[in-house]
Amino acid sequence: MKTIGVIGFGTMGSGISQVCVEAGYEVIAIEQDKAYFDRGLKQISKNWNRAIEKGRASKETIKEYESLLNTSTEWESVADADFIIEAVSEDMELKKQIFKRMDQIVNDEAIIVSNTSGLSITEIASVMRNPQRVMGFHFFNPVPVMKLVELIKGYDTSEETYQRSKELVESLGKEAIAVKESPLFAVNRILVPMINEAIFVLQEGVASADDIDKGMRLGANHPIGPLALADLIGLDTLLFVQDSLYEETQDSKYRAAPLLRKLVRAGHLGRKSGKGFYEY
Repeated sequence: MKTIGVIGFGTMGSGISQVCVEAGYEVIAIEQDKAYFDRGLKQISKNWNRAIEKGRASKETIKEYESLLNTSTEWESVADADFIIEAVSEDMELKKQIFKRMDQIVNDEAIIVSNTSGLSITEIASVMRNPQRVMGFHFFNPVPVMKLVELIKGYDTSEETYQRSKELVESLGKEAIAVKESPLFAVNRILVPMINEAIFVLQEGVASADDIDKGMRLGANHPIGPLALADLIGLDTLLFVQDSLYEETQDSKYRAAPLLRKLVRAGHLGRKSGKGFYEY
């Protein structure tokens, strides 16, 4: 396995591309327009410059990485890739369109995976002629820093596809866990309701935002409090995920806290808007 195609070059796609070239793979990243590459390339460059400044990498090493990273707006550029990682936004119809297109372009031996935090791999794979070669990856943000990747089989995913996918993830210096397909998989299934419960605690006046976060940092050894984490994720994203979990399970314990919905309606989305549970 030498060449990896990455479809989508946003926050996740650019991060995935970075760790792939750092592991020695040639990467061909695909976007609709060249302008969409600018932000991701700037972040990768910033990360590499910081690595040089801290003595973790040499200028020569970074040049090698840069030579392995290719960008293109031509889908056919990934026709001969050994592995395809789709990393577009969490939109089922969009992902299915991409997989259907990839099915017509890539070679029959290529494995195609979707980077998703909770969408059904089985449904995504349903548009493929050979769904056995489809897997789910869930990288965590920021990809270059976070060590975990959830590996998710769809209904038809073959054992060979799973093993080759696991080998790839481990070659990137990541740790993999096997997760059965279910709403939000494992980590977010635990994490998102925890954040939602913290919002209920704030809404009910049990404790202040500062004290809730301080309590979880000092009492549960969390590196960041749940409300600060919500602001980092984006409250609109958090609400979408929470609502998706509720709709998929129809279990009332997963209903979103009214305060979360109210903040999103007010446009207070966290760090990206300058205000959420805290001001930035």
